[in-house]
Amino acid sequence: MSLDPAIQAVLDGQSEGCIVTGDCLEVMADMPDGCVDAVVTDPPYGHNNNNDGDLIANWEAALGRGESGEARPIANDGAEANELYRQALPLMRRLLPRGHCCCCCCAGGGGPDPQFSRWSLWMDEVFAFKQMVVWDKGPMGMGWHYRRSYETVLVGEVPGEACQWYGGRKTENIIRPGQYGIRKIMPGADEHPCAKPVELYAHFIGLHTQSGGVVLDPFAGNGPCCVAAKKLGRRWIGIEIDPGYAEIARKRVSATPRPLFPGPSKPEQQMTLEATP
Repeated sequence: MSLDPAIQAVLDGQSEGCIVTGDCLEVMADMPDGCVDAVVTDPPYGHNNNNDGDLIANWEAALGRGESGEARPIANDGAEANELYRQALPLMRRLLPRGHCCCCCCAGGGGPDPQFSRWSLWMDEVFAFKQMVVWDKGPMGMGWHYRRSYETVLVGEVPGEACQWYGGRKTENIIRPGQYGIRKIMPGADEHPCAKPVELYAHFIGLHTQSGGVVLDPFAGNGPCCVAAKKLGRRWIGIEIDPGYAEIARKRVSATPRPLFPGPSKPEQQMTLEATP
């Protein structure tokens, strides 16, 4: 295989961004070393979310967001997700220069599988593990005992140089409900079942990149990371294996206005982003 021309155009500065359809392991393998400034992504967690009869599918049906028993499974969201994440880690590291960071969404601490712990250790085998950020989504998430009200974002740094950090000294390792404009999403029947808010991606993009930097999301879904990157005046590369979601992502980004005055974003300022249709 060879590098996708759309990605090459972004890396050459001839395009502001692209979203390509394909297997991220194959696409990243063709990209040159140290070519992006940050990876901000949300891989499948391996929970078979929105599969037949699972908690999310039943929850959505009860709320009128889907027919009873309707499944909207996510690609690679079964047991294979762990191996996919582990194979993606060294590829993501290779694409980052020293001192640059990978910010990876991960599940919270509930359920029979301590995924956040295992994924943290795997990240630390490849990167220098920097932080586990807790995203407090607000009260009363799904579940029964200890209802799920938070998720985590794992941050790994490529060692060797000072961390690319633009968050000052007041950025905490917890995001409280509504902070920076970040609010959980209750997806509709025609939306990605596990979409994250644009503002969550924008928070980490603003902390680890500057204007014109290249942000990579290997698990682009319906495009919130790419939307956030465009809003903040960064270039973006999204990779999505599902052609349907890839096309939705392209339309979302196309409908997103460019900033009039792109520049470095302070964490307390960057979350004034308006919601994108």
